[in-house]
Amino acid sequence: MILKGKTILIMGIRNKWSIAYGVAKSAYHQGAKLIFTFMGEENREKIEELISEFGNAKAYACDASKDEELVVLFSTIKKEYGKIDGILHSIAHANTEDLRNDFINTSKEGFAHANDVSAYSLVAVARIARDLTVLNENASLVALTYYGSTKVLAGYNVMGVAKAALECSIRYLADNLGPMGIRVNAISAGPIKTLSAKGIKDFNTILDVIEEKAPLRRNVTTSEVGDSVAFLLSNMASAITGQIIYADNGYNIMGI
Repeated sequence: MILKGKTILIMGIRNKWSIAYGVAKSAYHQGAKLIFTFMGEENREKIEELISEFGNAKAYACDASKDEELVVLFSTIKKEYGKIDGILHSIAHANTEDLRNDFINTSKEGFAHANDVSAYSLVAVARIARDLTVLNENASLVALTYYGSTKVLAGYNVMGVAKAALECSIRYLADNLGPMGIRVNAISAGPIKTLSAKGIKDFNTILDVIEEKAPLRRNVTTSEVGDSVAFLLSNMASAITGQIIYADNGYNIMGI
């Protein structure tokens, strides 16, 4: 088990269809002790039921776009668990109208919101975790991104811009945290039917294209993405940092 003895924080779990849930399953099966964050105290009962299969895992409500809530979160984690070995950042949001309308019509507020929640939150997580000395030496931070950061995909719009900012942030964070032995990477997952994906217009069409064009002729699953994240969280990936690794059945290599 490649994560035996490690404590991993999974930020942004929502339901059993989410990529974060797939990561949790893979990490747990690889021996990790899990901690979770979720959005909205009103969702606590649902989240606690969801994570009940992961041993004695705890969940904490946290809005990662608010630095003060991150300070409380990491202070609590350090008090209850000591230092941790890894973090999955599975946090993103854009206003529905900014996904449904043409990108040129993105509002200033919508642009700022998408980038704040989807990209800057990783910077804040990394900085506050470092400042509060929550991360073990050789800890690993992993974020989730998508192909729409580098190519124009209908309906992805401002989220593509936010994911591009996230990916660039990963490279700078990798440089800043590298001297401490801390790695920062991202998995660019192929499209998956998650709750968030419902906000993308004609999403099923994208899935059909992947099945037709990807080298492996199929769509990726949350379990497969989870296994890729588990690898990056493990010591087996000790020489990998600042990278965007595709888990999309090869679709990103195709020219048409």
